Amino acid sequence: MDAAKKAEIQAHARAIAALLYEEADAEQVQTLAGIEATVRAQLLEHVSPEIGVFLSKRAAARLEDAPGQSTASSEP
Repeated sequence: MDAAKKAEIQAHARAIAALLYEEADAEQVQTLAGIEATVRAQLLEHVSPEIGVFLSKRAAARLEDAPGQSTASSEP
């Protein structure tokens, strides 16, 4: 990954972190264990599904662009 893409990811990650921090329970982010649990829960609930939807749409678009090149076997 080039430096520009890394910088863009970092900027977006910081923006996401700021938004999720506003929604976090203040008492939960007082300890390292609490921060870890909060981050994991928020990523699973809010971020990972969006990444999954994005990747699914990209994969579906690729399949539509290449008809007849299905990854599924047509043999019994």
